[in-house]
Amino acid sequence: MHQLQSEGIMIQPGLTLSKKILFALGQLGWALASYAPGNLLVYFYLPPNTGAEVFPARIYQGYVLGFLTLIGLAFGAGRLFDAVTDPLIAGLSDRSRSRLGKRRKFLVISALPFALLSLLIFTPPVSGFSPVNSIWVFSTIIIFYWFMTMYVTPYFAMMAELGHTPEERLLLSTLISITWAIGTAVGTQVFAVKAAFEHIGMTQTAAFQVTIALFAVIGFLFMLLPIIFIDEKKFCRSEPNMLKITESLRQAFSNRNFRLFTISDLAYWTALTFATSGLVYYVTILLREAEAFTSTLQIIMFGVSFIFYLPTTFIARRTGKKRLMNIAFVVLAAVYAFIMVLGRIPLGAQLQGYLIVIFMGLPLAVFGILPNSIIGDIAEADRIATGQQKTAIFFGARTFMSKMGQMIAGLIFPSLLLLGSSVGDDRGIRLTGLAAILFLAVGFACFLLYNEREVLGIISRDLIRQEKDKTK
Repeated sequence: MHQLQSEGIMIQPGLTLSKKILFALGQLGWALASYAPGNLLVYFYLPPNTGAEVFPARIYQGYVLGFLTLIGLAFGAGRLFDAVTDPLIAGLSDRSRSRLGKRRKFLVISALPFALLSLLIFTPPVSGFSPVNSIWVFSTIIIFYWFMTMYVTPYFAMMAELGHTPEERLLLSTLISITWAIGTAVGTQVFAVKAAFEHIGMTQTAAFQVTIALFAVIGFLFMLLPIIFIDEKKFCRSEPNMLKITESLRQAFSNRNFRLFTISDLAYWTALTFATSGLVYYVTILLREAEAFTSTLQIIMFGVSFIFYLPTTFIARRTGKKRLMNIAFVVLAAVYAFIMVLGRIPLGAQLQGYLIVIFMGLPLAVFGILPNSIIGDIAEADRIATGQQKTAIFFGARTFMSKMGQMIAGLIFPSLLLLGSSVGDDRGIRLTGLAAILFLAVGFACFLLYNEREVLGIISRDLIRQEKDKTK
């Protein structure tokens, strides 16, 4: 395929479907490699109190600084570091002139340490309780998130630049949402895989660590695919942005639509992290089911979300993305309201679990597909309006806000657990549902103010201009 030139702007050829799939499989890799550090940290270091020991205590498990926990602080510190470095990596990526490609260079550097550190977080050097383990947890989490940011932020920017129209960006966003769901769904099977290793004689700790090691290897192999098969310089519409990182970041947040979106995204990720961290507690404490039932529920949840993927894409093209996002906020809040009364209503325990994950399928599909596409649209509209391409800054700033949300949840969730997380006293677990609802209300209110028509109007007018230029 050849490149057209119009008014000095190079128009790149589009990706074939097979290359779009290969690119999207990179998301499967990093979703799987990041699943355990993002969702199982509290489970490993502050396990559910079901009466039988799951993992031995390796770090202090009581309150520190009045109302926080050591593992909550470790999780929060990692997410805060991750959030702060997102704009830094984004700016460095936007300014890069590497022969490998401004995005692919960062993918090459980060893929292996990203995967390796996802395991090291769960292999503390001392088998029992020790202050050394606390240092280990804080250190490995921070280093892990550095390399995760180096992969993820340029990857998302590359996705936006590979899609040359809103429709292409929506398709790519759908594909990477599918592969994210597959990677995360595989990650959710950690309890089932762990149980299988226990059946052949492994201890619970060894079975868990071997499972995470398996996920790390598979994740690494998939993260290599975009590096190997996508020629960034051939397919990406990309030019170095020589603005200072702080100035690019300031300009991004001066965009009203972007600012509203990121606040709503922060609220969503805070709420979602309560569910991803809390599901094993909802199953074992509120429903009093076996731990392995968590994996069953999670695979059903992602299966249901798959069912909604195509309808979500189709409806978004017909009615716009904003309406679906608003519906997803409401449905997710209703799910958390149901979580607050789990085990106290006249339905079978397993049926209650099934209802939770079935109704979470729709918001997971919507929030999995549409936000990346929305950010791609905002970044493209900004490029047209300002003449400056800072795609990675937009994605970096977005992930900064989403990870701040996860950090907030990571600090709050363990502290709520200490208010009651046992079969005899489950107050803290139920309060996680109320906390999530409050954050979702904030997110919903902010996203109501997002002006989708304005963003798409800028892009549409520019595409019409390009078509006219081609016919001259």
